[in-house]
Amino acid sequence: FIASGAFQLVKPSDMIAELQGRMPLRVNLKALTKEDFYRILTEPQANLIYQNKELMRTEDVTLDVQDEAVQEIAEVAFQANATVQNIGARRLITVVERVLEGIAFQAPDHAGETIAITRDLVRERVGDMLKTQDLQKLII
Repeated sequence: FIASGAFQLVKPSDMIAELQGRMPLRVNLKALTKEDFYRILTEPQANLIYQNKELMRTEDVTLDVQDEAVQEIAEVAFQANATVQNIGARRLITVVERVLEGIAFQAPDHAGETIAITRDLVRERVGDMLKTQDLQKLII
């Protein structure tokens, strides 16, 4: 019925919800670049960096995330997607969590302080992540 062309003039949004997800569509997407990751981290109003700053403010900790650190996070996410599995922008969540992991758990001890997130801190926290992921490709 569908293959015979009965829906050739109908847009997917015109069809009932049950059928919308059942039509096979194939789309080739380009991998995100470092610049794309940087834009994702900086341009949206409620971006991932902003969300984590606000989360830390609930513990009375101020995060000073330098632009160099954001560029390094974008670089690490790009490299991880290129070497392991390309999961797109979802990789940013993993990288940012790894950078802020220790800070988040120790936040109550640093109430009232400002913590600077620098490029060196990002490299220190995430540097082993790429090495670990390289080994994961060899595990069956």
